Amino acid sequence: MNNSSQGDPTVSKDYPQQPWDQEVENDVRILVRLAIHEDLGRGQDWTTVILVPAESECQAEIVARQSGVLAGVDAVTVVLDEIQADATWHPMGRDGQVLGAGSVIGTLMGSARDILTAERTVLNLLGRLCGVATLTKSYCDHIEGTQARIYDTRKTTPGWRRLEKYAVKRGGGYNHRLGLNKAVMIKDNHLAFMRSQNKMDNRPLTRAAVEQVKAFLDQTTSEDIDQDMLIEVEVDSLDQLKIVLETSPDVILLDNMSPDQLSLAVALRDESGCQADLEASGGVSLATVGSVAATGVERISVGALTHSAKTLDIGLDWKLPAG
Repeated sequence: MNNSSQGDPTVSKDYPQQPWDQEVENDVRILVRLAIHEDLGRGQDWTTVILVPAESECQAEIVARQSGVLAGVDAVTVVLDEIQADATWHPMGRDGQVLGAGSVIGTLMGSARDILTAERTVLNLLGRLCGVATLTKSYCDHIEGTQARIYDTRKTTPGWRRLEKYAVKRGGGYNHRLGLNKAVMIKDNHLAFMRSQNKMDNRPLTRAAVEQVKAFLDQTTSEDIDQDMLIEVEVDSLDQLKIVLETSPDVILLDNMSPDQLSLAVALRDESGCQADLEASGGVSLATVGSVAATGVERISVGALTHSAKTLDIGLDWKLPAG
Protein backbone atom coordinates (compact mmCIF):
# COMPACT_ATOMS: atom_id res chain seq x y z
CA MET A 1 0.00 0.00 0.00
CA ASN A 2 1.33 3.40 -0.90
CA ASN A 3 0.46 6.26 1.42
CA SER A 4 1.84 9.12 -0.70
CA SER A 5 -0.16 12.33 -0.51
CA GLN A 6 -1.50 14.22 -3.50
CA GLY A 7 1.35 16.69 -3.22
CA ASP A 8 4.05 14.03 -2.98
CA PRO A 9 5.07 12.70 -6.41
CA THR A 10 6.87 9.68 -4.91
CA VAL A 11 4.93 6.55 -5.84
CA SER A 12 6.39 3.05 -5.30
CA LYS A 13 4.98 1.53 -8.49
CA ASP A 14 2.84 3.46 -10.89
CA TYR A 15 1.93 4.07 -14.48
CA PRO A 16 4.44 6.11 -16.51
CA GLN A 17 3.78 9.83 -16.20
CA GLN A 18 3.60 12.00 -19.30
CA PRO A 19 6.25 14.72 -19.70
CA TRP A 20 6.54 17.14 -22.59
CA ASP A 21 8.71 14.94 -24.82
CA GLN A 22 9.31 14.16 -28.48
CA GLU A 23 6.22 11.97 -28.68
CA VAL A 24 4.03 14.78 -27.40
CA GLU A 25 5.60 17.21 -29.86
CA ASN A 26 5.03 14.75 -32.70
CA ASP A 27 1.35 14.51 -31.72
CA VAL A 28 1.09 18.30 -31.75
CA ARG A 29 2.57 18.39 -35.25
CA ILE A 30 0.04 15.87 -36.53
CA LEU A 31 -2.84 17.83 -34.98
CA VAL A 32 -1.52 21.14 -36.32
CA ARG A 33 -1.21 19.73 -39.83
CA LEU A 34 -4.82 18.62 -39.66
CA ALA A 35 -5.84 22.05 -38.33
CA ILE A 36 -3.99 23.77 -41.18
CA HIS A 37 -5.74 21.53 -43.68
CA GLU A 38 -9.10 22.36 -42.06
CA ASP A 39 -8.41 26.10 -42.23
CA LEU A 40 -6.58 26.46 -45.52
CA GLY A 41 -7.03 23.32 -47.60
CA ARG A 42 -5.21 24.11 -50.85
CA GLY A 43 -5.94 27.82 -50.55
CA GLN A 44 -4.90 30.66 -48.27
CA ASP A 45 -6.28 32.88 -45.53
CA TRP A 46 -7.93 35.08 -48.14
CA THR A 47 -9.26 37.72 -45.74
CA THR A 48 -5.75 38.32 -44.43
CA VAL A 49 -4.18 38.21 -47.90
CA ILE A 50 -6.64 40.83 -49.14
CA LEU A 51 -6.53 43.19 -46.16
CA VAL A 52 -2.98 42.87 -44.76
CA PRO A 53 0.05 43.86 -46.87
CA ALA A 54 2.65 41.12 -47.14
CA GLU A 55 5.36 43.24 -45.51
CA SER A 56 3.30 44.14 -42.42
CA GLU A 57 4.69 43.19 -39.02
CA CYS A 58 2.97 43.19 -35.67
CA GLN A 59 3.11 42.34 -32.00
CA ALA A 60 0.31 40.47 -30.28
CA GLU A 61 -0.22 39.08 -26.79
CA ILE A 62 -1.85 35.77 -25.89
CA VAL A 63 -4.01 36.55 -22.86
CA ALA A 64 -6.03 34.44 -20.42
CA ARG A 65 -9.55 35.89 -20.28
CA GLN A 66 -10.32 33.89 -17.13
CA SER A 67 -8.37 32.33 -14.29
CA GLY A 68 -6.97 28.83 -14.72
CA VAL A 69 -3.82 26.72 -15.01
CA LEU A 70 -1.37 27.09 -17.89
CA ALA A 71 -0.50 24.09 -20.06
CA GLY A 72 0.86 23.83 -23.60
CA VAL A 73 3.25 26.77 -23.84
CA ASP A 74 5.62 24.81 -26.09
CA ALA A 75 2.80 23.95 -28.50
CA VAL A 76 2.83 27.52 -29.82
CA THR A 77 6.34 27.12 -31.20
CA VAL A 78 5.27 23.93 -32.98
CA VAL A 79 2.35 25.74 -34.63
CA LEU A 80 4.59 28.51 -35.92
CA ASP A 81 7.08 25.97 -37.22
CA GLU A 82 4.45 23.91 -39.00
CA ILE A 83 2.95 26.87 -40.85
CA GLN A 84 6.46 28.19 -41.52
CA ALA A 85 5.54 31.46 -39.89
CA ASP A 86 7.94 34.37 -39.96
CA ALA A 87 7.21 35.03 -36.29
CA THR A 88 8.68 34.33 -32.87
CA TRP A 89 7.02 33.26 -29.63
CA HIS A 90 8.11 34.77 -26.31
CA PRO A 91 6.36 32.92 -23.46
CA MET A 92 5.88 34.79 -20.20
CA GLY A 93 4.42 31.91 -18.22
CA ARG A 94 5.35 28.29 -17.57
CA ASP A 95 3.21 25.20 -17.65
CA GLY A 96 1.57 24.49 -14.30
CA GLN A 97 1.42 28.17 -13.39
CA VAL A 98 -1.85 29.52 -12.03
CA LEU A 99 -3.21 32.26 -14.27
CA GLY A 100 -5.36 35.16 -13.23
CA ALA A 101 -7.89 36.71 -15.56
CA GLY A 102 -5.95 39.05 -17.80
CA SER A 103 -2.61 37.27 -17.39
CA VAL A 104 -0.36 37.56 -20.43
CA ILE A 105 0.79 34.06 -21.41
CA GLY A 106 3.25 35.27 -24.02
CA THR A 107 3.93 37.55 -26.97
CA LEU A 108 3.99 36.85 -30.71
CA MET A 109 6.13 39.09 -32.90
CA GLY A 110 6.66 39.04 -36.64
CA SER A 111 4.63 38.81 -39.85
CA ALA A 112 1.10 40.07 -39.33
CA ARG A 113 -0.20 37.70 -42.00
CA ASP A 114 1.39 34.66 -40.41
CA ILE A 115 0.24 35.52 -36.89
CA LEU A 116 -3.35 36.06 -38.05
CA THR A 117 -3.29 32.75 -39.91
CA ALA A 118 -1.92 30.88 -36.88
CA GLU A 119 -4.17 32.59 -34.32
CA ARG A 120 -7.07 30.14 -34.08
CA THR A 121 -4.90 27.02 -34.05
CA VAL A 122 -2.76 28.48 -31.26
CA LEU A 123 -5.76 29.49 -29.19
CA ASN A 124 -7.54 26.16 -29.69
CA LEU A 125 -4.52 24.18 -28.50
CA LEU A 126 -3.81 26.37 -25.50
CA GLY A 127 -7.47 26.67 -24.52
CA ARG A 128 -8.02 22.92 -24.55
CA LEU A 129 -4.88 22.03 -22.60
CA CYS A 130 -5.37 24.83 -20.07
CA GLY A 131 -8.97 23.69 -19.60
CA VAL A 132 -7.87 20.15 -18.72
CA ALA A 133 -5.17 21.41 -16.36
CA THR A 134 -7.61 23.82 -14.70
CA LEU A 135 -10.28 21.18 -14.06
CA THR A 136 -7.64 18.78 -12.73
CA LYS A 137 -6.44 21.37 -10.22
CA SER A 138 -10.02 21.84 -9.03
CA TYR A 139 -10.27 18.13 -8.25
CA CYS A 140 -6.88 18.14 -6.54
CA ASP A 141 -7.87 21.14 -4.43
CA HIS A 142 -11.00 19.29 -3.27
CA ILE A 143 -8.96 16.42 -1.78
CA GLU A 144 -6.17 18.45 -0.23
CA GLY A 145 -5.11 17.02 3.11
CA THR A 146 -5.95 13.41 2.23
CA GLN A 147 -3.62 10.66 0.99
CA ALA A 148 -5.58 10.23 -2.24
CA ARG A 149 -4.26 11.09 -5.69
CA ILE A 150 -6.34 12.15 -8.70
CA TYR A 151 -5.83 10.07 -11.88
CA ASP A 152 -7.03 10.52 -15.44
CA THR A 153 -8.41 7.73 -17.65
CA ARG A 154 -8.33 6.69 -21.30
CA LYS A 155 -11.51 8.70 -21.93
CA THR A 156 -9.53 11.16 -23.98
CA THR A 157 -10.07 13.00 -27.27
CA PRO A 158 -8.82 10.76 -30.12
CA GLY A 159 -5.34 11.93 -31.10
CA TRP A 160 -5.00 14.12 -28.03
CA ARG A 161 -4.23 11.48 -25.38
CA ARG A 162 -0.60 12.34 -24.66
CA LEU A 163 -1.38 16.05 -24.75
CA GLU A 164 -4.36 15.76 -22.42
CA LYS A 165 -2.47 13.52 -20.02
CA TYR A 166 0.38 16.02 -20.05
CA ALA A 167 -2.14 18.72 -19.11
CA VAL A 168 -3.47 16.57 -16.26
CA LYS A 169 0.06 16.39 -14.84
CA ARG A 170 0.43 20.16 -15.10
CA GLY A 171 -2.80 20.52 -13.14
CA GLY A 172 -1.41 18.42 -10.30
CA GLY A 173 -2.98 15.07 -11.20
CA TYR A 174 -1.50 11.70 -12.08
CA ASN A 175 -1.62 9.72 -15.30
CA HIS A 176 -3.34 6.35 -15.46
CA ARG A 177 -2.13 3.95 -18.20
CA LEU A 178 -1.39 5.66 -21.49
CA GLY A 179 -2.61 2.76 -23.60
CA LEU A 180 -3.58 -0.90 -23.61
CA ASN A 181 0.07 -1.83 -24.09
CA LYS A 182 1.28 -0.08 -20.95
CA ALA A 183 -0.28 -2.24 -18.21
CA VAL A 184 -2.42 -5.28 -17.53
CA MET A 185 -5.88 -4.20 -16.38
CA ILE A 186 -8.42 -6.97 -15.82
CA LYS A 187 -11.88 -5.47 -16.24
CA ASP A 188 -15.41 -6.80 -15.99
CA ASN A 189 -15.67 -7.61 -19.71
CA HIS A 190 -12.50 -9.68 -19.60
CA LEU A 191 -14.09 -11.72 -16.82
CA ALA A 192 -17.38 -11.89 -18.73
CA PHE A 193 -15.56 -13.37 -21.72
CA MET A 194 -13.79 -15.93 -19.56
CA ARG A 195 -17.09 -16.87 -17.97
CA SER A 196 -18.71 -17.27 -21.39
CA GLN A 197 -16.07 -19.80 -22.40
CA ASN A 198 -17.08 -22.04 -19.52
CA LYS A 199 -13.55 -23.37 -19.26
CA MET A 200 -12.70 -22.33 -15.72
CA ASP A 201 -11.70 -24.75 -12.95
CA ASN A 202 -13.00 -24.46 -9.40
CA ARG A 203 -11.00 -21.31 -8.66
CA PRO A 204 -12.97 -18.03 -8.36
CA LEU A 205 -12.89 -16.26 -11.71
CA THR A 206 -11.02 -13.15 -10.59
CA ARG A 207 -8.35 -15.21 -8.83
CA ALA A 208 -7.91 -17.39 -11.90
CA ALA A 209 -7.53 -14.29 -14.11
CA VAL A 210 -4.86 -12.68 -11.92
CA GLU A 211 -2.93 -15.93 -11.58
CA GLN A 212 -3.06 -16.44 -15.35
CA VAL A 213 -1.66 -12.95 -15.91
CA LYS A 214 1.14 -13.42 -13.37
CA ALA A 215 2.08 -16.77 -14.87
CA PHE A 216 2.21 -15.27 -18.35
CA LEU A 217 4.42 -12.36 -17.25
CA ASP A 218 6.75 -14.70 -15.38
CA GLN A 219 7.16 -17.03 -18.35
CA THR A 220 7.13 -14.70 -21.35
CA THR A 221 10.32 -14.16 -23.31
CA SER A 222 8.87 -11.47 -25.55
CA GLU A 223 10.84 -8.24 -25.72
CA ASP A 224 7.61 -6.36 -26.47
CA ILE A 225 6.25 -6.70 -22.95
CA ASP A 226 7.55 -5.44 -19.63
CA GLN A 227 7.47 -8.36 -17.19
CA ASP A 228 7.28 -5.88 -14.33
CA MET A 229 4.34 -3.94 -15.73
CA LEU A 230 1.65 -2.91 -13.30
CA ILE A 231 -1.30 -5.28 -12.78
CA GLU A 232 -4.69 -3.77 -11.93
CA VAL A 233 -7.97 -5.61 -11.31
CA GLU A 234 -11.49 -4.17 -11.37
CA VAL A 235 -14.04 -5.36 -8.80
CA ASP A 236 -17.60 -4.25 -8.23
CA SER A 237 -18.37 -5.90 -4.90
CA LEU A 238 -16.71 -6.47 -1.54
CA ASP A 239 -16.96 -10.22 -2.07
CA GLN A 240 -14.91 -9.89 -5.26
CA LEU A 241 -12.45 -7.68 -3.39
CA LYS A 242 -11.84 -10.35 -0.73
CA ILE A 243 -10.88 -12.84 -3.44
CA VAL A 244 -8.61 -10.41 -5.31
CA LEU A 245 -6.82 -9.35 -2.14
CA GLU A 246 -5.49 -12.91 -1.88
CA THR A 247 -3.73 -12.52 -5.25
CA SER A 248 -1.91 -9.24 -4.37
CA PRO A 249 -2.12 -7.23 -7.59
CA ASP A 250 -0.59 -3.75 -7.67
CA VAL A 251 -3.89 -1.87 -7.82
CA ILE A 252 -7.52 -2.84 -7.24
CA LEU A 253 -10.15 -0.66 -8.90
CA LEU A 254 -13.35 -0.33 -6.87
CA ASP A 255 -16.05 0.34 -9.44
CA ASN A 256 -19.05 2.52 -8.56
CA MET A 257 -18.88 1.92 -4.82
CA SER A 258 -20.42 4.25 -2.25
CA PRO A 259 -18.24 5.99 0.34
CA ASP A 260 -19.42 3.48 2.97
CA GLN A 261 -18.41 0.59 0.71
CA LEU A 262 -15.07 2.23 -0.03
CA SER A 263 -14.36 2.61 3.68
CA LEU A 264 -15.13 -1.08 4.21
CA ALA A 265 -12.88 -1.92 1.28
CA VAL A 266 -9.99 0.00 2.83
CA ALA A 267 -10.53 -1.82 6.13
CA LEU A 268 -10.58 -5.21 4.38
CA ARG A 269 -7.39 -4.39 2.50
CA ASP A 270 -5.61 -3.24 5.64
CA GLU A 271 -6.69 -6.33 7.60
CA SER A 272 -5.57 -8.65 4.78
CA GLY A 273 -2.00 -7.39 4.71
CA CYS A 274 -2.23 -6.92 0.94
CA GLN A 275 -0.07 -4.03 -0.29
CA ALA A 276 -2.28 -3.11 -3.28
CA ASP A 277 -3.40 0.48 -3.74
CA LEU A 278 -7.16 0.94 -3.91
CA GLU A 279 -8.59 3.05 -6.73
CA ALA A 280 -12.10 4.48 -6.57
CA SER A 281 -13.75 4.96 -9.95
CA GLY A 282 -17.13 5.67 -11.46
CA GLY A 283 -19.28 8.78 -11.37
CA VAL A 284 -16.83 10.85 -9.31
CA SER A 285 -17.60 14.57 -9.45
CA LEU A 286 -16.35 17.71 -7.74
CA ALA A 287 -19.31 17.39 -5.36
CA THR A 288 -18.37 13.85 -4.30
CA VAL A 289 -14.59 13.59 -4.66
CA GLY A 290 -13.92 14.90 -1.15
CA SER A 291 -16.05 12.22 0.50
CA VAL A 292 -14.42 9.57 -1.72
CA ALA A 293 -10.93 10.70 -0.71
CA ALA A 294 -11.90 10.69 2.98
CA THR A 295 -12.48 6.92 2.85
CA GLY A 296 -8.74 6.25 2.71
CA VAL A 297 -8.36 5.07 -0.89
CA GLU A 298 -5.03 5.97 -2.48
CA ARG A 299 -6.29 6.64 -6.00
CA ILE A 300 -9.34 8.25 -7.55
CA SER A 301 -9.74 8.02 -11.33
CA VAL A 302 -11.87 10.71 -12.96
CA GLY A 303 -12.86 10.48 -16.61
CA ALA A 304 -14.27 14.00 -16.44
CA LEU A 305 -10.76 15.48 -16.34
CA THR A 306 -10.52 14.93 -20.08
CA HIS A 307 -14.01 14.17 -21.38
CA SER A 308 -15.76 17.07 -19.63
CA ALA A 309 -13.12 19.78 -19.29
CA LYS A 310 -14.26 23.18 -20.51
CA THR A 311 -11.88 25.05 -22.80
CA LEU A 312 -10.26 27.96 -20.99
CA ASP A 313 -11.08 31.29 -22.58
CA ILE A 314 -7.85 32.56 -24.14
CA GLY A 315 -7.57 35.37 -26.66
CA LEU A 316 -5.12 37.30 -28.81
CA ASP A 317 -4.80 41.04 -28.20
CA TRP A 318 -3.36 43.18 -30.98
CA LYS A 319 -0.60 45.61 -30.05
CA LEU A 320 1.14 48.40 -31.87
CA PRO A 321 3.07 47.44 -35.01
CA ALA A 322 6.44 45.87 -34.17
CA GLY A 323 9.22 48.40 -34.08
